[in-house]
Amino acid sequence: MKILVTGFAPFGGEKINPAYEAVKLLPDTIAGATIIKAELPTVFRKGAQALQALIDTHQPHAVLCVGQAGGRPVISVERVAINLQDARIADNEGNRPTDEIIVAEGKAAYFSNLPTRAMVQFLRDKGIPAALSYTAGTYVCNDVLYHLLYWIDTLYPQMRGGFIHVPYDPAQVVNMSPPAPSMPIAAISEGIRLAIIAIINA
Repeated sequence: MKILVTGFAPFGGEKINPAYEAVKLLPDTIAGATIIKAELPTVFRKGAQALQALIDTHQPHAVLCVGQAGGRPVISVERVAINLQDARIADNEGNRPTDEIIVAEGKAAYFSNLPTRAMVQFLRDKGIPAALSYTAGTYVCNDVLYHLLYWIDTLYPQMRGGFIHVPYDPAQVVNMSPPAPSMPIAAISEGIRLAIIAIINA
C-alpha cells in the first residue's frame, strides 16, 4: 500500500509551515504502508497541479494532504471541500481570488472518503487533541482538497483522499498578543502518523 502525504510551503509571511515540517518527520513506512512525502506550493491551482503530478507518478492508494490553520487549537480532520476560492490573503504568487468557482463542471461540494470519524477517535484515544471539521476554508487548502476529491469522483474512483488541518507551532505564536493556540511539530507529526494508521486499518 502506498500513501501520499503532502504539506505546504510557508505562506502569509511565516518562516515555516508546521504542516510540511510535521510531514517531513514521518517515517518512510507506517504499519506496512509506504509513505511518500511531498511539499506543495501555497498557490491557487498550482498546488493542485503539483498534487496531480504526484498522483500520476506514484499511483497511491490514498492521499492525505496537510495544511496549517492558524488559530485552531487541535488537529482538524476535514470532512468536506466546497467549490469556491475566496482568499482573505494573497497566496505566494500574489493571487487573491474572490468568489471564484474552482471547477466549472464540479459539484458544489465533495466529502472525503477517508474514515474521518475513526481518525479523530484514534488520535484522541492516543492522547492527541483532534476534532472533525466541516469547513476547510476557501483558501489554497480547500482548493487542493476540492481538486483531490473531484479527481476521486471523476478519475480515480479506487483512491481514497482527504485533508488534515493543524495548529501553529509554538515558535510561530510567541510574539502574538495574546498567543494563538499551538501544538509542537513533533506532536503534530505523531497525530498525522496515527491518522495514517486509522486510514490503513479502516
